[in-house]
Amino acid sequence: MSDWIDFTGKIVLVTGSSRGIGAGMVEAFNRFGARCVVNYVGDPQGRNEADAQRVAAGLKDPVAIECDVSNPASVAAMFDRVQRELGGLDILINNAGIIRDQTIKKISAEDWNTVLNVNLSGTFHCIQHASPMLRPGGRVVNLASVAGSLGLFGQAGYASSKAAIMALTRVAARELARQRVTVNAIAPGFIDTDMTRSMPEEVSKKFLDQLPAGRIGKIDDVVDAALFLCSPHADYITGQVLHVNGGFHMAG
Repeated sequence: MSDWIDFTGKIVLVTGSSRGIGAGMVEAFNRFGARCVVNYVGDPQGRNEADAQRVAAGLKDPVAIECDVSNPASVAAMFDRVQRELGGLDILINNAGIIRDQTIKKISAEDWNTVLNVNLSGTFHCIQHASPMLRPGGRVVNLASVAGSLGLFGQAGYASSKAAIMALTRVAARELARQRVTVNAIAPGFIDTDMTRSMPEEVSKKFLDQLPAGRIGKIDDVVDAALFLCSPHADYITGQVLHVNGGFHMAG
């Protein structure tokens, strides 16, 4: 993106920002002047914390906070700290998410609930706790997915959670409009991340063959969309789902 985007003085929180798209988000917002909160969820091996600290080390004046977005108490503690240490919030990017692919016949109740709790409930908890502290002109961007529109095979939990995030985005856009906060969603398609790199080669090739753009998406493709939606240039855009998928899904 060119220098017509400036987030100097803005406070940005990106959930799930220890790696992948989330890490790309905080790096970009920081590059354009924002002070960023790097969020990670704890794991037994400590990999997420190590990755978050590595991302934070490349930022100017960052704050790294451990938080499990599926846990309301953990979310409340994170936003209390943001309010206490940073004085408020301008931009919330709900990026944290997981995937547990199984067909409807095979998916366990535990996996179904885990995916819904992290992806959907996590997004809800963060919007709920952020809304009182978002300043006028604030932005919320939720990460949905092309799966939420197309209902891809074997993604009952993931696709359902992402479709619900699109609906939640519209509700939040109506409710937060009174405080001059816009709420939009980005629905990425096949993006080059750790998750897609772990897919079998034949599956990746099948997706690539269906992409009119002729290439797999880059993290920057999603990041640039978020930068635009959070900029003053998108001040009159709210309640929308921006598809970033190289033409994989073209809504009529």
